[in-house]
Amino acid sequence: MRRLLTVLAAGVPLAAALYLPTASAEPRGSAAAAPFGCAAPSVKAPAGTEVESVSAAGRQGGTITGSGVLGGSVSGVPAYCEVTVALTHPGDNDHATVRTWLPVSGWNGRFQGLGGAAYLAGDNGVGLGTAVKNGYAAVTTDAGVGDALDTGWALDGEGRVDTALLKNFASRSQHEAAVVGKQVVGAVYGRRPAHSYFTGCSTGGRQGYMEAQRHPGDYDGILADAPAVNWDEFEVATLWPQVVMHNEKTYPSRCEFDAFTKAAVRACDSLDGVRDGLVGDPSRCDFDPRRLIGTKVLCEGEELTITAADATVVRKIWDGPRTTSGKRLWYGVPIGADIWALAGHSDPDADGHVTAAPFPVPAAWVKLWVAKDPSLDVTQLTYDRFTRLFRQSQAEYDDIIGTDDPDLSAFREAGGKLLTWHGEADQYIPAQGTVRYRQTVERELGGTEKVDDFYRLFLAPNTDHCGLDGGDGSADGLAALTDWVEHGKAPRTLPATLIAADGHSVTRDLCGYPRVSRYKGHGDPTAASSFTCVSRPETDRLPVTADR
Repeated sequence: MRRLLTVLAAGVPLAAALYLPTASAEPRGSAAAAPFGCAAPSVKAPAGTEVESVSAAGRQGGTITGSGVLGGSVSGVPAYCEVTVALTHPGDNDHATVRTWLPVSGWNGRFQGLGGAAYLAGDNGVGLGTAVKNGYAAVTTDAGVGDALDTGWALDGEGRVDTALLKNFASRSQHEAAVVGKQVVGAVYGRRPAHSYFTGCSTGGRQGYMEAQRHPGDYDGILADAPAVNWDEFEVATLWPQVVMHNEKTYPSRCEFDAFTKAAVRACDSLDGVRDGLVGDPSRCDFDPRRLIGTKVLCEGEELTITAADATVVRKIWDGPRTTSGKRLWYGVPIGADIWALAGHSDPDADGHVTAAPFPVPAAWVKLWVAKDPSLDVTQLTYDRFTRLFRQSQAEYDDIIGTDDPDLSAFREAGGKLLTWHGEADQYIPAQGTVRYRQTVERELGGTEKVDDFYRLFLAPNTDHCGLDGGDGSADGLAALTDWVEHGKAPRTLPATLIAADGHSVTRDLCGYPRVSRYKGHGDPTAASSFTCVSRPETDRLPVTADR
């Protein structure tokens, strides 16, 4: 659970908030146009809603402690005004809260919307505090749902999906927060923000893509990292490791899984021209897990021998979910990623039985929204039942929360900019899904160069879920985005600090997709200056698709 909370905490919208924008990105004339007053403003209800209440309170700042299971904290937050607006959708019996935090002094003229993590629709306070510390006025919404692992809102009293709250979580509450937040900023400061940004990772990343697809005028720039697009597909797919172990009746230990991962990284490390502890292009890694059959592994003092059955389980997990006839459904756990994150289980008891521990986010999605059966044991699914649940999720929820519409033409025409980084060792949301989405946008809007004008994707080697938020490296995506939006400087690369396989830090300039990093043949392998971006081999640029 500690690892789970650490990863989920990385998905709180720290994706942009943790790192201060560069000084060159500061807008001109950032002083407020009117004397600051923290009072409840008049708020016009967004379309389809009613305003239930509006309140304002002055806050001293200081150290902000995050609420809920994610926790976290940020210190040095200056004094701010908190404006809270309660909204409802008539007839839906819902109650969503929109919070806007506005620095009393030093506002930089910018507005920032903050996304959520797992089933948390918005920020828990840490992102808001960090945004205010960085000079932003910031907004978030709870969408009327609960905390990151709270799914009590999924079904109503009659066991049916609460479609109103699902719509809130999926899309409409984020748009309404943008509308309300900008009104509040205008009322308090006496002028609208000069530039508006959205930041988020994971669930927050999906919300950013939703904004670009459905509400292209809400934000000038969107930083949407490790985005949970294709929600209706990847959420079911992340149960695949548990399905494989159950059906193959084999449960490798954590250290055995780690042995496969380390062997694959060693085998594919030099594909980028140098052995540096990073797999620069995992799509080219074809390590066969059967090479480890018979290998001895020391697990907590006990020597284990890797079997053919172990190798079969790993091969199927890496390959990803397929139907019983062999058709691909989605992508597997990336080579180099932590398999145990999705394949966790207890040690065998005296009778050899294990208790599976599936990742709770997809487990809840499949039990509650798809099967609508809270008693369903998702660790006991047959391959056939898994396929049927996968198809059911696609059919029922793609339009609601799939967030994979490739037509971003309205966002492009509005002048918006979309920037994304995604870790290639993401154990929860395979980067291949984001690559697939980017490729569909290219096909829709005229190819790589035209899409690069407004949407850029950067892939980070050996980086786990939301890892560049400081959990597994770092990158200042917000500085790059503001420079792009406000100065027209499109980022060709994204400077980052990565963590190699042996734990040491290296610097890299992440290449804009579809280019990849290659060693120049000389220089310090830990330094970004020793690498250059080159075109991905055409054989590696074939459409990344899953069978539909």
